[in-house]
Amino acid sequence: MKKEKRTFGKVLIGLAIAFFYLPIVYMIIFSFNEGKSLTSFSGFSLRWYQHMLESRDMMSALYTTFSVALLATFISTVAGTIAAIGLSKSKKIVRDVMEQVNNFPIMNPDIVTAIGFMLLFITFKVERGYITMLLAHIAFCIPYVMLSVMPKVRSLDPNLADAAMDLGATPWVALTKVIVPQITPGIFSGALIAFTMSVDDFIISYFVTGGGVKNLSIMVYTMSKRVNPSINAVSTLVVLIITVALIIINVVPAILAKRPKKTEMKKSKAAVFVPVGIVAAVAVVLVAVFGRTPAGSGLPYAGQTLYIYLPGEYMGEEIIPTFEDQTGDTVIVENFDSNEQMYIKVTNGESYDIIIPSDYMIERLLQEGYLQKLDQSLLTCWDELNPVVMAQPYDPNNEYCVSYFWGTVGIVYDKTVVDEADLEEQGFGIFLNEKYKGDIYLYDSERDSFMMALKDLGYSMNTESEEELNEAYEWLVQCVTTMEPEIVTDEIIDNMAQGRKALGLCYSGDATYIMSENENMGFYMPEEGTNLWYDSMVIPKNAESIELAHEFMNYINSYDAAYDNSDWVGYTSPNVAVMEALSSEEEEGSYAGINAYLPRTDHPMDEVFVFNAETKKTLGNLWSKVKIAASNAN
Repeated sequence: MKKEKRTFGKVLIGLAIAFFYLPIVYMIIFSFNEGKSLTSFSGFSLRWYQHMLESRDMMSALYTTFSVALLATFISTVAGTIAAIGLSKSKKIVRDVMEQVNNFPIMNPDIVTAIGFMLLFITFKVERGYITMLLAHIAFCIPYVMLSVMPKVRSLDPNLADAAMDLGATPWVALTKVIVPQITPGIFSGALIAFTMSVDDFIISYFVTGGGVKNLSIMVYTMSKRVNPSINAVSTLVVLIITVALIIINVVPAILAKRPKKTEMKKSKAAVFVPVGIVAAVAVVLVAVFGRTPAGSGLPYAGQTLYIYLPGEYMGEEIIPTFEDQTGDTVIVENFDSNEQMYIKVTNGESYDIIIPSDYMIERLLQEGYLQKLDQSLLTCWDELNPVVMAQPYDPNNEYCVSYFWGTVGIVYDKTVVDEADLEEQGFGIFLNEKYKGDIYLYDSERDSFMMALKDLGYSMNTESEEELNEAYEWLVQCVTTMEPEIVTDEIIDNMAQGRKALGLCYSGDATYIMSENENMGFYMPEEGTNLWYDSMVIPKNAESIELAHEFMNYINSYDAAYDNSDWVGYTSPNVAVMEALSSEEEEGSYAGINAYLPRTDHPMDEVFVFNAETKKTLGNLWSKVKIAASNAN
């Protein structure tokens, strides 16, 4: 029986280890993948490591991560240790109250702490960036240090310091030579926890940073919004750094323990502080070798600084470095997840020189007075732009925005599974065809999902009719309860490239990448019409580098920059020559023969979203109910 229990225990431990480490091994293997896929290995290559080392953003994120972690660890360890020792000499009621106060941040959800810090910095008008991230990390690390140190302090003889001073020691000597050596293991544990928490933190860092300052967690989150295999490379580098640190921490004390010991005190100090010093030295060397000055850290720059706010993974890798080389100025880029997130930051007074929202959000910002007119005398790019992207209803005189990307929404499908006759006959109604039950993706967006339902019902996607919106709601409820769809966002890109489902609702730029990776994939735009969308560059009212913003608008739509941008991202360029070159079979363009890259422009049923605050609120509420229905159905 005992033998069987031991065997069962070993099996459970093995399964737990496999559950934890297999994803890490998988990630490391795919960091050497030749292709862009995150799931299909196409050959060994170091291209993504080279790409990582050449990326200023990634190296700046590496610098920020480890410099903040080292500084926060040192400061919080000192502060937490002093606080723990001080509390040990306080009255019991004070100790009890402070211990509860110390435990509260540990028990508190990270999102609540993050919002609290954000509101604090906003209230006192503290510019968010490197310093605010460091202050936040110090603040949330101190409780962990105190939690590790206080048990060791309690275990000490309360008369130890008094005895040392009776023998002639000063208070400082008693603290450093008597108290601290006795509690060193607790200090060391607290420092390790603080360092780990700082390196690992995402939520608090995300809310307290600004000015383009990102740590690795924020960088990886931003990169995960679209297919970017450099995620695997940078994550593997972090795993390597942590592995080296753990080896040093565990091996050095063992080596020192074998040496002849002069005194127990010296041995104890060496066993603790030597590995810590080595780990810190390794981190500093890595920062010095790979790190670069973090954007927005407050350090002086030659020339002006341009602040750009745009969706994540929505710009070619060489666009910013090339612009900086040409102008001698500095560009700081921040990313947002959605137009709504961008709206909140802009309306709360965050200062950017260029933001890149979608059409309906540009209309909202204009209505509410958050944008300024362009200086037409500074713009030279108009002649290079496709007439289709100009003079849109929300900006009929091209006074406020310059096009960045544009496209449509359609159905990406597996040509080996989906009958094209079904697409032609049913359009968006194919998402109700039980032939494809359990084999479809829906996009987690109320605008796009309701567009699909409204178009299939024969209504305008901009309808304000409560009756028509309720019909669309019932359509979507029927879809999620009978068709067993998977509701996703950007993960649809890689999943459809691997042929995981038969069909899904997809943006044309994402479909372009999918089709370039898998020749069995197609893209269909239903005859009942779809969404024709435009993402454009605009200048907020509180922008500072206005002339530089216009210069960037000209640059990004110049042929070379627009080509690199569109080629890397996959979305359609507003530059006519670039669009034709990338889609040309004669010039062997990257997207030749891929219909998703060329938006449909002459269909009378295609529409551009119009902003309506009341309708948006209604759609948000109804979409939440649709997702609840989907959860209940599963």
